[in-house]
Amino acid sequence: MSIEAGSGRSSLPDFRHTELGEVGSTNTEALALARKGDPGHHWITAVRQTAGRGRRGRSWMSEPGNLYSSLLLIDPAPIEKLGSLPLAVAVAVYDAIRAVMPPGGNPVTIKWPNDVMIGGKKTCGILLEGERLPDGRQALVIGCGINIAVLPDHGLYPVTSLRAEGSSVSPDELFAHYYQTMAQMLALWNRGEGIAEVIERWRSGAAGIGQKITVNLPDRSLVGIFTGIDEDGRLVLDLGSGMIERIAAGDVFFG
Repeated sequence: MSIEAGSGRSSLPDFRHTELGEVGSTNTEALALARKGDPGHHWITAVRQTAGRGRRGRSWMSEPGNLYSSLLLIDPAPIEKLGSLPLAVAVAVYDAIRAVMPPGGNPVTIKWPNDVMIGGKKTCGILLEGERLPDGRQALVIGCGINIAVLPDHGLYPVTSLRAEGSSVSPDELFAHYYQTMAQMLALWNRGEGIAEVIERWRSGAAGIGQKITVNLPDRSLVGIFTGIDEDGRLVLDLGSGMIERIAAGDVFFG
């Protein structure tokens, strides 16, 4: 199945897949391959992780039964274009999960920037990590853990699993969907040139637009109305009295 539509776009045959048993972290495995000269477009999946991690160094429970994956990309886009990639990744995960959910179930939505929710509960963790390699190439790894059968025992947000939401999908079946939706979204993103189309797709699945939210930043918390995202993918928060804050990174809480 080809998904090419211009220079720099990817098709399914471009990707390779290595399936592992127990590892520390699929992101760590992918970065190790990059340091050895791997050309990228390489998927790493594992049955279990012993040192899975999330944003800001948070640990991620990684017992068998869920999907643990990392995609290694090499020089995926100019550095100034990489800020929009998490939005494309979120849509890829969103599309894959929606494809395996039973009709009539709780809604699948995206919480800024790239958390995928079912019925308002978090069901995946996404972590992008980059590294400049000794030969000058830029390695970027898209790590994703999706709760299929096992739930983390702690977290900042309420959590759920695909099984709890009525899906009987297996990790292999879900990965087959995700493998395809990621190729499609990377093609649409097109090294950052397709950000407008990605943002449109992201907005169509977004949760909380028009609602009151709290955004926790490293040094403060802000409360306001979530009015959407701008052309660069930053969260736009209306603080009232004509004050608008544009936020590149933070933890969002509804209500």
